[in-house]
Amino acid sequence: MTSTAPALRYGTPAARWTIVATVLGSGIAFLDSTVVNVALPAIERDLDAGMSGLQWTIDSYLVALGALLLLGGSLGDLFGRRLVFVAGLVAFGVASAACALAPSVGALVAARAAQGAAAAMLVPGSLAILSASFHPDDRGRAIGAWSGLSGVTTALGPFVGGWMVDAATWRLVFLVNLPLIAIAVAIALAHVPETRDTTVARHVDVPGALTASVALAGVTYAVIEGPARSWTDPAVAGALVVGLAAAVAFIAVERRVAQPMLPLEMFASRRFTGANVTTLFVYFALGGAMFFVVLQLQNVLGYSALEAGASLFPVTLLLLALSARAGALAQRIGPRLPMTAGPLVAAAGLALMSGIEPGDSYAGGVLPGVGVFGLGLALTVAPLTSAVFAAVETRHAGVGSAVNNAVARVAGLLAVALLPLTSGVAGTDADAFAGAFPRALMTSSALCALGGLVAWLSIRGSGVDQRMPPPAVDHPCERAPAKVGA
Repeated sequence: MTSTAPALRYGTPAARWTIVATVLGSGIAFLDSTVVNVALPAIERDLDAGMSGLQWTIDSYLVALGALLLLGGSLGDLFGRRLVFVAGLVAFGVASAACALAPSVGALVAARAAQGAAAAMLVPGSLAILSASFHPDDRGRAIGAWSGLSGVTTALGPFVGGWMVDAATWRLVFLVNLPLIAIAVAIALAHVPETRDTTVARHVDVPGALTASVALAGVTYAVIEGPARSWTDPAVAGALVVGLAAAVAFIAVERRVAQPMLPLEMFASRRFTGANVTTLFVYFALGGAMFFVVLQLQNVLGYSALEAGASLFPVTLLLLALSARAGALAQRIGPRLPMTAGPLVAAAGLALMSGIEPGDSYAGGVLPGVGVFGLGLALTVAPLTSAVFAAVETRHAGVGSAVNNAVARVAGLLAVALLPLTSGVAGTDADAFAGAFPRALMTSSALCALGGLVAWLSIRGSGVDQRMPPPAVDHPCERAPAKVGA
């Protein structure tokens, strides 16, 4: 069946299946970014891995993901978002099996890099499918549901991983992906509509892809390794210089090629640019908070790893309960107000958490800040994501998602790399951490509030001019008719 416009309506069977498939796909990628952390001690023992090997077990995934996000989003727009999404799922399954069977830490690091490359097709693809397939009136609710459910998969990672490592082996952490991927592929092929940009030929911008990948890989590597190895280390400095030079080359290439991977006119939209700047500030604050609060709870207040992870679970519950409602609210009144109020509320939560100190009970000293922070995130995430898609033409949904995801990933990396330096952390022992923790949280709070101010100044109007030809939409199942006069 072919339709000339996105037409899935929220609440119909086809819409529910599409949300399930995209949540499973992106959730697997998010889960693997957190579940591996708890398996590191077991991996170290089994594979005789040193600290460098353990670091790159995590970092190889992040570097590959960051480097290829733009390419993954662009391929989906050109060749079909469902096609690239399913290909990413299959590739992620193969890489997961290679991780589970890795005989050495070197093989594991290589397989983890392959996982990151596959995830670069899954994460922007999942959101691009929702944006291109759902009727504009229901897009905010669909993205809200995706945000809440995907947040749950991320938060469950440490709990699921810990249980698997204790009950069986760290290799099960990777093998569990295989049945989930099989289910996601089956649902996607049966129920998810295929969409792509029909206005251009299926031509890959090879120079753009190469320069973008080198730029993101170089900057990501430098951000990860700079604090640990010194910013003056030849490898770090060289990676940063190459990455920045490739970024300049990428802009030059995209200005000249006939079919650019990243149409630079997207950034002429104040709404799109503002939403991504807001993403940078909010996700920097989020990354810093998650890093510092967990360490404060364990190193200063004496929480176990499981207790520290569980202490932040209210954030996940609030995202699950309120994200769809926040998306629906933004659909009705526009994203400007929730995108302004949300970061301000989250900033208040971070300020409250900055007062966590030895002797505090969970209910009196930790939960209030965590709860307020979670409420602020629940108000922010779905409207923010919706605003990004509302600011780009539907045919560029994949690239728009990839840009926003790349900004969020870089923001998290910057937070972990820079906040310890700016807050004066000299170590992870209790004495060194106690003085730096409030400064780090208050810095995060200020940046989060700044994100709200950026949203207030830049997010106006209700959408973009969608006069460009919409994508063709082929769906194998039923499709609810669009509202008359929508």
